[in-house]
Amino acid sequence: MRLAVTIVTYNRPGLLDELLESVLAMNRPPFRVVVVDNASAPETAQIIESYRARLGDDVLVNHRMETNTGGAGGFSEGVRLAVEAGADWIWLMDDDVEILPEAMDRFEPWMDRFAVLHGRRYDVDGTPFFWQAKFNQFLGVPLPYTRRAFSDEGYAITNSGTFEGMLIRTDIVRSIGLPDPRFFISWDDAIYAWLASRQTEVAYVDAFVLKRKRAQRQVNLGLRHLNDSSALAKYHVMRNRAYVGRYFAEHGKLNRPGFALGTVLTLAKEIFRLVVVERSLRGLGVLMRGVRDGRRIWRDREWAPMPPLTTDSARSPEKDHP
Repeated sequence: MRLAVTIVTYNRPGLLDELLESVLAMNRPPFRVVVVDNASAPETAQIIESYRARLGDDVLVNHRMETNTGGAGGFSEGVRLAVEAGADWIWLMDDDVEILPEAMDRFEPWMDRFAVLHGRRYDVDGTPFFWQAKFNQFLGVPLPYTRRAFSDEGYAITNSGTFEGMLIRTDIVRSIGLPDPRFFISWDDAIYAWLASRQTEVAYVDAFVLKRKRAQRQVNLGLRHLNDSSALAKYHVMRNRAYVGRYFAEHGKLNRPGFALGTVLTLAKEIFRLVVVERSLRGLGVLMRGVRDGRRIWRDREWAPMPPLTTDSARSPEKDHP
């Protein structure tokens, strides 16, 4: 089994260093380690290259982007590189996690059964980190889950996902295409897993494989943690609702009144985040700008989804971000 660990990084060399150390500690070394550097400062390149001898010159792929393409653009490029390298499986992750040494042992029992997997994560303080787990088809928003969502066998079927740990088989990538770089950040991973769920079952398994390393301001709501977010994230979480809607419409799954309600609820959640977590309304204008720019995406008659991945369709649509 040829596993490509695919990492996207942007100006967090200390966290990247810890992640690459954890790659070395894996009890099953990966076939490739693809690091996509989103035009970071030079220190990031130095950190990556410091691992070349330890990982192996044939294992480490250090790919620097000319500009910052966001997580979406980075993962799109990283998946392309992993496929071209001949990977059977691609494990996608941001630079602010570390891999638990026995992660692949914990994944192995599930890899013959499912083609898209997520394991569980510990938060910075060692407590379980709660993910959003499944798109509500009417609202077009992922709803949170609790441990009770797992079956007696230890898994839950979903139609959403995250690039902070998605493990996907390459044949599914070829079928659904590369991650869509136009998202820049936010919703890109959720819609990618949703597209995969239309081809195969997507599973969360009750096995811890990662630990988050970046501390954030957060409020524990019981079912999930609500973190602070950057201005870029605020903008894209609202603008990219339009991309989610376009993908739903493309596959005949868009309920326009329900989706509009889901967008209102998403905006309300982001305002709640401002008030409760960040204790400020300064990001409200950014949220509304995202809503406004999303309307342009809805009106774009030339919009098209990402194509299946073939030798002549690997080029992504033009990137669309601020």
